[in-house]
Amino acid sequence: MIIEPRTRGFICLTSHPVGCEQNVLNQIDYIKSNPVANGPKKVLVIGASTGFGLASRITSAYGSNASTIGVFFEKPPTEGRPASPGWYNSAAFEAQAHKDGLYAKSINGDAFSNEIKAQTLKLIQDDLGKIDMVIYSLASPVRTHPDTGERFKSVLKPIGETFTNNTVDFHTGVVKEISIEPCSGDDIDNTIAVMGGEDWKMWIDLLKSADVLSEDFKTVAYSYIGPSLTEAVYRKGTIGRAKDHLEATAFEITDSLKDINGKGYVSVNKALVTQASSAIPVIPLYISLLYKVMKEEGIHEGCIEQIERLFNERLYAEDLQLDEQGRIRVDDWEMRDDIQAKVLELWKEATTETLPNIGDLDGYKTDFFNLFGFNVDGVDYDKDVNEMVAIPGLQE
Repeated sequence: MIIEPRTRGFICLTSHPVGCEQNVLNQIDYIKSNPVANGPKKVLVIGASTGFGLASRITSAYGSNASTIGVFFEKPPTEGRPASPGWYNSAAFEAQAHKDGLYAKSINGDAFSNEIKAQTLKLIQDDLGKIDMVIYSLASPVRTHPDTGERFKSVLKPIGETFTNNTVDFHTGVVKEISIEPCSGDDIDNTIAVMGGEDWKMWIDLLKSADVLSEDFKTVAYSYIGPSLTEAVYRKGTIGRAKDHLEATAFEITDSLKDINGKGYVSVNKALVTQASSAIPVIPLYISLLYKVMKEEGIHEGCIEQIERLFNERLYAEDLQLDEQGRIRVDDWEMRDDIQAKVLELWKEATTETLPNIGDLDGYKTDFFNLFGFNVDGVDYDKDVNEMVAIPGLQE
């Protein structure tokens, strides 16, 4: 079928298998040129199909020849209807990994559930024995608690008062003011239940109790802090409370792993175009300005560059530097004083008319459509493609 992008708001309803494949191959090529010395060898990636999770799987496999198990929740294709992009990403990764002689298997299902945890544990026991790294990169807006059955839904809201600032509709380029009402009721607790650290710790506790974690085991979850421009709705809002919980959980995990010299870390990463970030008001405008500044300075990174630097310069470097809160910071280039000062000045000038010149809205839009396999260099979108792509190592 011929597949074209169909969008609704910040969501693209279609995805392109060949474009997704090319994206994956580009990331693989990047890591082949930047291998990871003394990197992990047996890796579980929870949330492995897009963004930082996918980049982590690629970096593990092609940076240090690691065997990888990926867990994700993606929609398979049906006749005449494309799969979700994460499905095609995972298919492309596994096809290439198997071709290159790398172990790669995947489990598709709700990572919050006890059933998927048990299935993953059995696969580790049967195939890998012990693992030395778990990447936790889930980005679900809802969670059903595996023990109580209670369903929680996260919200993106400020705490205490209404938040008002500018944002941009990245499809039209229109800059406009937006207001978000403050959270109420159980919004904070629900958001923590979905996006905090409880599920991450459940995974690690299960794997440790089953004795499948090796000596010097590491686990990393991903977080974001961001600038003063976005803190009222992000870091000081409901999601910020969840991130605080996630970061506190890292210390609990480290305490629980002392007998195997294991460590739990949170890595604070830079702002990037993801399916999740596209839904956050203000963030698209901020990213379009940030991209412009960082590209001019020659320090712009995408997901794969971020994760390669995390592995090479932080996790597997001789001296791991942490901030005062014990976090790994690979948002350090984004948060440089000179970068933030330039973004803040541009923010004051940003209008529908000025943004095409002072921002990188084209870069934002390209990255957005790339997430779904569109606008990828070298792909012929007029060509008929087979939407029925299988994931070679998918476990039933």
